[in-house]
Amino acid sequence: MIKMIYVGIGGFLGAVLRYSLGTYVHSITKHLPFYFSTLSVNIIGCILIGVLAGFFETQQILNHEIRLFLMLGLLGSFTTFSTFSLDTMVLFGEDRFLLGAINVFAHVILGLGGVFFGKEIIKVFSK
Repeated sequence: MIKMIYVGIGGFLGAVLRYSLGTYVHSITKHLPFYFSTLSVNIIGCILIGVLAGFFETQQILNHEIRLFLMLGLLGSFTTFSTFSLDTMVLFGEDRFLLGAINVFAHVILGLGGVFFGKEIIKVFSK
């Protein structure tokens, strides 16, 4: 039961952070025909999960509950595949196929790059 509480608290905080950052990014990019708020949240989340994964691989100081809180709860709630999918379908539905394809490409390539980058940061600092 305590593990569920850790995930739940992390999920609450991740959702609040996601909403806050998404709202901020949207306020400065709302005149652009692309969903930068979802992309920025997902890329930042990928970098952070890469950092955490790299840290957990090199350090054995955090317990399982902290990992659940940070990775499953906080970052699982912070990033969102469903919103990315909806944004892409809206672009396709509005016949903006190029932007829809760019959205898919950006999330996948930048997301994977973000995880890789995050893990590499830990390798550099753990030496």
